[in-house]
Amino acid sequence: MAEFKVNIGDPKTGKTVKKVFSDEQAQPFLKKRIGDKISGDEIGFAGYEFEISGGSDYCGFPMRRDVRGISRKRILIVSGIGIRKNKKSRKGRKTRKTVAGNTIYSRTAQINLKILKYGSKPLAEKKEEAPAEKPAEGEKKEDKKKDKPTEKPKEEPKKEEPKKEEKPKKETKEAKKAPEPAAAKPQKPAEKKE
Repeated sequence: MAEFKVNIGDPKTGKTVKKVFSDEQAQPFLKKRIGDKISGDEIGFAGYEFEISGGSDYCGFPMRRDVRGISRKRILIVSGIGIRKNKKSRKGRKTRKTVAGNTIYSRTAQINLKILKYGSKPLAEKKEEAPAEKPAEGEKKEDKKKDKPTEKPKEEPKKEEPKKEEKPKKETKEAKKAPEPAAAKPQKPAEKKE
């Protein structure tokens, strides 16, 4: 069935919450278009209201608002979604790019939502760290001494790897015919010192 990675953007804080919806949870998204509104009650966020602002299909092609349907199309783009910003030298140049349609279907991989109306509960629950139990002061010092080993890790000496000798390149027919310059002398391979 369908599985969507949903990114919910909060315009007030600028943070994003990521959720995965699959099977029955994903049903409210099917056949919706970019710009449509979704009630938070349908997807488990009571009191919220979201707007679909974009997404991408299973191959990573971005969804574009002005391309109808679910299929991919190769369109001429000057600017906007699906193309990087043109530099000044490329101003006005149109580029043919592949983009996905504006309708969500089962092969859509990612959906971007924007919060329009806030609910009573926050979307992201803050993780609260449980305070650790503190032992008595006398026990604390003894435990530290027992737990920490005093041994230092041994350093292993690095082994030197033998260097590979370079093989001379095979000469082509043209190189064999060309005379060698008189100044160039053949070099002897360097001897290894041990």
